[in-house]
Amino acid sequence: MQGQKSMPTSQQTGDFVKLKRDAALAAAVVAFGGLFAAGATNNPIKHVAVAPPPTPQIDLKLADNAKEVPTSTEIAARVTDGEIETVTLTDAKGAKVDGAMRSDGSAWVPGKPLKNNQTYTAHITARNDEGGKATATRTFTTMAKPSQRTETTLYLHNGATYGVAMPVTVAFDPLVPKEARAAVQHRLFVTTDPPQPGVWSWIDDGSQVYYRAPDFWKPGTKISVRSALQGVPMGKGRYGDADHVAAATVAKDKVTMAVDNKTKRMSVFKNDTLIRKLPVSLGKPSTPTSSGKMVIMEKFDQTVFDTTGSADPYVVTVQDAQRLTWGGEFIHSAPWSVGEQGSMNVSHGCTNVSPEDADWLMKISHIGDLVEFTGTEAKLAPGNGWTAWNQSWHQYIKGSALPVPEALKSLPDQAPSATPPAATGHPPQAIEAKPSPTKGGR
Repeated sequence: MQGQKSMPTSQQTGDFVKLKRDAALAAAVVAFGGLFAAGATNNPIKHVAVAPPPTPQIDLKLADNAKEVPTSTEIAARVTDGEIETVTLTDAKGAKVDGAMRSDGSAWVPGKPLKNNQTYTAHITARNDEGGKATATRTFTTMAKPSQRTETTLYLHNGATYGVAMPVTVAFDPLVPKEARAAVQHRLFVTTDPPQPGVWSWIDDGSQVYYRAPDFWKPGTKISVRSALQGVPMGKGRYGDADHVAAATVAKDKVTMAVDNKTKRMSVFKNDTLIRKLPVSLGKPSTPTSSGKMVIMEKFDQTVFDTTGSADPYVVTVQDAQRLTWGGEFIHSAPWSVGEQGSMNVSHGCTNVSPEDADWLMKISHIGDLVEFTGTEAKLAPGNGWTAWNQSWHQYIKGSALPVPEALKSLPDQAPSATPPAATGHPPQAIEAKPSPTKGGR
């Protein structure tokens, strides 16, 4: 009918409702977007850049492609912002060289001398706790075999047992000049079990260097030594001749001997207990025995003393002889002077004892036992034997060519003696050896 409005259909109604709903949703989105944009303008988001971890810096002492390098060289490196993680050393064929870091981390030390006229490559890796890593490589060539060498001797034998006063001794021929001693000392390694830190000390003339702790070694101590001196520059164009390695043990019993010229007696102590007194005859006034602290250096069942060419020449075979000095002072059997033992000095400087006492001493003593003499006309010269104990601790450490650790330098001064502090008097268990009335002579 004209002019009559028709009712909308259900489809039309649905479309209309949907249109209204979509329009409202669009308006809401526009409104929320405006709010978000306004908020973003007022509170901007900041992106903070994270710094990368620091990279370790490796400063190698050895120049790349270095030539004429001593066979004793070490891979020394200083690392900032990190620590050395690995060091690998290979020869020209790619074979690895064994070695280890020094305890202070200052250098990596090959386990044995490098070969002459050989090319090696060192590869170093350093890391830090933040994950930073760095590497460095050096290639170098060792020097030719030197024409002049210094003979080195380590007086410690692998597998041997020594007395509690045994100093680790290295001897040199020819002498080591002062300017070379620090580098030489730096290549001497000692470990003890249980730990007993010590110090190296040089004889003034450079003929010997000793290592000892402030007090005697504890009985049963294990001593391991490496005298890593092959190829070490030793001054005046000379280089060390060899590496020496030894592991030894300190005896389970502490044995010391104290000889008093006044009484003409030797007091023998075992584990700080006086066990016997022996009559002795020392050097006569023209050839006096030295006063001082000596160490037994060698023991012979039989040997020959031959002083041919001296002012007082003689040749004599002796039994049960124990060396105390390089100059020829021994403790030995002297049947010819038994009558004077305990009352008169008649020897050429040695300590004469009866055959029975000499045999007993040989059975109880060790190389490395301390023997202390007092009251004679002469003093023991430094280096005449292993004289490391003939100085107090503070005097001894002055002979080091390298700085002494503060913990050892600040220790109280002490001078261990053959006579234990508690060993006074004459305990009942000590046996007084009686001199024989039989008088020998020569």
